[in-house]
Amino acid sequence: MNKYWQIAKARMQENTAYSAWFWAGTFSSIIRLLIIYFFWQAVYENQSTLDNIDLPTMLTYIVIAMLLQGYIGGVGGGLAEDIKNGNVAIELMRPYDLIYKMFAIDVGSKIMYVFQGTLPLLIVAYFFLKLSFPTSIETILLFILSAGLGIWIGTFFDFLVGILAFWTVNIWGVRVLKESLVTFFSGALVPITLFPDWLKTITEFLPFQAMIYAPVSIYSGLLTGTDAYIAIGIQFFWFIFLYVLVRVIWSQAIKQVTIFGG
Repeated sequence: MNKYWQIAKARMQENTAYSAWFWAGTFSSIIRLLIIYFFWQAVYENQSTLDNIDLPTMLTYIVIAMLLQGYIGGVGGGLAEDIKNGNVAIELMRPYDLIYKMFAIDVGSKIMYVFQGTLPLLIVAYFFLKLSFPTSIETILLFILSAGLGIWIGTFFDFLVGILAFWTVNIWGVRVLKESLVTFFSGALVPITLFPDWLKTITEFLPFQAMIYAPVSIYSGLLTGTDAYIAIGIQFFWFIFLYVLVRVIWSQAIKQVTIFGG
């Protein structure tokens, strides 16, 4: 495990080497947060609730969703680039599991995002947007568990999109489609409870709601009691299913390298 930790540390050092890019990302996240805040202020200007969700609860939901959205990506793009330029063949000969190596890189990036995106946004949200925090220890623990599962579900899904490069080479269009689907169906823009009934039914059969909607709804109190535990159970299903799918498709994909290499 030490070699994977060293890989993660190398990615963290790489991210901090470009300070201008680092702080530009922080600044853009804060601007985006303020835009979202004023948008929802305008939506609630002439009403106190929206589908039984008041403004403080909605703002809390949107802020936490925005924070989590920064973690549900992965290294699928980097994997696709390695496949496209042929570096994946060299990587497969090195003394580590390439999947774990890519996940280690992703962990390093996510650790740096804690300082680049999460902490600055939390400070702004707490002092200027009056972000509320759960008062129940049970809610906090369930949120941490649910958020962790959601992040890994998003990571596995992103990795699956990257593996497609073994067959399609260029997956830019697929990644754009993936980002759009995840942003919408995960509940990152608006809570899924505001969707029409037919659209809510569709989301129940997709993994996207397990990435953001479930943990954020637990945090903001939209899911409580038995409903919260059911949501986490569904997340465990998607976590296991997508990991197994990553392994199965990866085992088939690397055969392409053998074929192309003769």
